[in-house]
Amino acid sequence: MHFPLPWQLVLILLVILIIFGASKLPEFGKGLGEGIRNFKKALSGEEEEKKPEKKEQA
Repeated sequence: MHFPLPWQLVLILLVILIIFGASKLPEFGKGLGEGIRNFKKALSGEEEEKKPEKKEQA
């Protein structure tokens, strides 16, 4: 399989930056990271730990 050359990677990143905008990229990265993390947990069979919810006092 052919790996893209450095100038091709820069061009791809530039197109992504133009399409999504700089403000959306951190959100996209966070969502991608969470998705990968959840996928790995599902593959390993770990159960998601439930954290007790904090109740607000009025």
